[in-house]
Amino acid sequence: MSPPPSPLPAGWFPDPSGLGGLRYWDGRTWTPYTAPGGSDVSVGTTEPHPTLPFPAAILAIVITVVSLVGSRLVVNALGSLDLPIVAYVAIAGVIGYGPLVAFCIWASRRWATGRLRDDIGFRVKWIDSAWGPITYVACFMSQIVVALAVQATNVPMKSNTEGLDNLAGDRDVLVAFLITAVVAAPIVEEMVFRGVVLRGLLSRWSTPVAVAVQGILFGMVHYDPSRGTGNIGLVVVLSAVGVVLGASAYTFRRIGPTMIAHAIMNSIAMFIVLVLKDWLTNS
Repeated sequence: MSPPPSPLPAGWFPDPSGLGGLRYWDGRTWTPYTAPGGSDVSVGTTEPHPTLPFPAAILAIVITVVSLVGSRLVVNALGSLDLPIVAYVAIAGVIGYGPLVAFCIWASRRWATGRLRDDIGFRVKWIDSAWGPITYVACFMSQIVVALAVQATNVPMKSNTEGLDNLAGDRDVLVAFLITAVVAAPIVEEMVFRGVVLRGLLSRWSTPVAVAVQGILFGMVHYDPSRGTGNIGLVVVLSAVGVVLGASAYTFRRIGPTMIAHAIMNSIAMFIVLVLKDWLTNS
């Protein structure tokens, strides 16, 4: 299909395929997004955010909780085998994240086109090398503001990384944690929360509500029962981070910037806990 007369901004234009209706032009090429004739979409308006059915969001949360709980139960059950710690990290990662990736692929095929880049925004552009760090800065600022509020109200806050510094001397463990936290977690968690969950909620709720709810859910799944009420403050802080990431994903219509921001955030946390803290202790 030939492009519309140049230069034209991104927007809806008569479908050049000749099938009638409108097709979205993103400023460079025609996209898969179409609108039938007589719809509420008008020529020149901006692209609506793609959505998934509401049940997709609900199932995503259920599978996330089941996977996380299942990984902890399996690791605890295998504790008596005295396996290397790196093995436990690998097992927890596969059981915790494997089903989530499988679900995202299934949801894309079940409710959309089967293309993750279109269905959940799983794509990265070169410009995201700039938008990712900017998104991280916004996340960091939200962490600071909310953490101060948590402290001021005496809400208990205990990090989920406490105790990991005892493992910093094991190189294999360090590599395993870095792969899990800096590569696997940012990709999989963004696919689930900023991909499936956000787009599922947007099919029924307004943008502010959908972004806020997915952020709160993101914070809640990081709750560690073994730390008791001490985790409440962390849940609140991570909920704020989830809201910022959700706003970024909504704005850019993709999760490239949020995956990069998430990776930066986790890599800094791992560096502080596994490297810097150990170095300061031994210096």
